[in-house]
Amino acid sequence: MPLAGFSAGLVVCLFVGWLVFPQILYSEKTQPIDFSHKLHVDEVGECDGCHYFREDGSFSGIPRLASCVECHEEAVGEHPEEAKLVAEYVKPGKEIPWLVYARQPDCVYFSHAAHVKMAELDCVICHGPIGDSDHTRPYQYNLITGYSRDIWGWNIAGMSKNAWDYSQTDESGEVHIDSPARMKMDDCAICHEEKGTNDGCFVCHK
Repeated sequence: MPLAGFSAGLVVCLFVGWLVFPQILYSEKTQPIDFSHKLHVDEVGECDGCHYFREDGSFSGIPRLASCVECHEEAVGEHPEEAKLVAEYVKPGKEIPWLVYARQPDCVYFSHAAHVKMAELDCVICHGPIGDSDHTRPYQYNLITGYSRDIWGWNIAGMSKNAWDYSQTDESGEVHIDSPARMKMDDCAICHEEKGTNDGCFVCHK
């Protein structure tokens, strides 16, 4: 009888932990524009066509509105999301409030220059095949920490998977990334160990 009670309790705990808890822990927001990375990669080339390094070596990150205006001062097509971009952001001169999936906690120091320029890592190593995606996915964040779910990962147990394994293709052939990889300290540490890179605390933590 005690064993049966323990087993029943274990099943309830697993059910709550795996299925109910994630629904309570995370909330979701929609990106301001449904953006096609694939379309833009096809037009401007590789990732650095928009996410470039400045002359001083610093990384530009997510493009500012001024970069978008270079091509979208007026709508160049008939897509409703482009019309929304022009009407709500370009014409009023308002920056697009993108929600950053990969934003690290404040205690973390991360240099794109060190990883892309010096270590010559491909963008997909950390970001997955986002350049192939036709749509932006919802931004999920932890209600307690406020961090993006992409940091912990979408597996509630925190189990890791290669970033490039996460794209899905729907019936129309369009690519979505519904369950992206994680960007936890463990992943950084594994890569640093494999490459023989300094893994001292001060390298990544402020």
